[in-house]
Amino acid sequence: MKRISAVIMAALMLFAAASLIGCGKTESEETHFTIGVIQLTSHAALDAAGEGFLAALADNGYIDGENITIDYQNAQNDQSNLSTISDRFVSANVDLVLAIATSAAQTIAGKTTTIPILATAVTDFVSAKLVDSNEVPGGNVSGTTDMNPIKEQIQLLIQLAPDCKTVGCIYNGGEDNSVLQAGIAKEAIEAAGLGFTEVTVTSTNDVQQAMQSLVGQCDAIYVPTDNTVASAMPIVADVANAALIPVICGESNMVDAGGLATLGVNYYNLGYQTGLMALRILADGEDISTMPVESQTDFDYVINGEVAKLIGIAIPEELKQYIQE
Repeated sequence: MKRISAVIMAALMLFAAASLIGCGKTESEETHFTIGVIQLTSHAALDAAGEGFLAALADNGYIDGENITIDYQNAQNDQSNLSTISDRFVSANVDLVLAIATSAAQTIAGKTTTIPILATAVTDFVSAKLVDSNEVPGGNVSGTTDMNPIKEQIQLLIQLAPDCKTVGCIYNGGEDNSVLQAGIAKEAIEAAGLGFTEVTVTSTNDVQQAMQSLVGQCDAIYVPTDNTVASAMPIVADVANAALIPVICGESNMVDAGGLATLGVNYYNLGYQTGLMALRILADGEDISTMPVESQTDFDYVINGEVAKLIGIAIPEELKQYIQE
């Protein structure tokens, strides 16, 4: 009887141990992450950044609905929506946040100091007060900057419109990234001996009237990577092209929407680069506070061939390979 009782006792202990193991998390559960994505608004560049981010995760085995959960939220350019979405992510204690555009990053960064935040489509992380420095962020925010080669873009403008005397600029004065870019553009334009004029807008509803006032004051227009103007780029293009005024844009999606040309950031690639940073945090446990802000080094020439013909711009031989019809 004692021997039988001992056998039974051992069996019960093994069963209990197996039950405890069964109550623990499986390997897939232990590696399941929730990522909150907060995007300022919908336009081609920001959408492409989000797509690139998700592609980087998927290419490395992190699939939404399998081993990660993506909570993708678009604020539709509304500050109160940004705040509500941010509160939701903080309450859910997501594992990581991707913030697309400066104001989205600023809003979520103001809500948490513990959840890692990767931002993209942000022009200057330091002036936006998101990091202590680009080299050593020092907090819970890092990411990728969409700072353009603005001086080179102005040189492209001069190359395509050599008779230009005055360059106009349109942007939202409430977007920190746009103010910064407009300032750099002004310096480059005036250094080239050209005149500079600008108009600012507060919403997409202002763009048509602002453009109509601008075309009477300039021979060419420079548009930075401004979210408000990007959302209304077809309006910008309609007014400028009707006046036969070339528009040099901050990025290629604006060219696709009717601008003349750019030498700019590829936002899909920028988002992909940000996704690779996310993998280093989620999979490798890297400390975001020591992850430098990254930038692109290769920029894309894009020229809208149809617009060039419409407004009578002759494309120099060395740039013809970049024409898209």
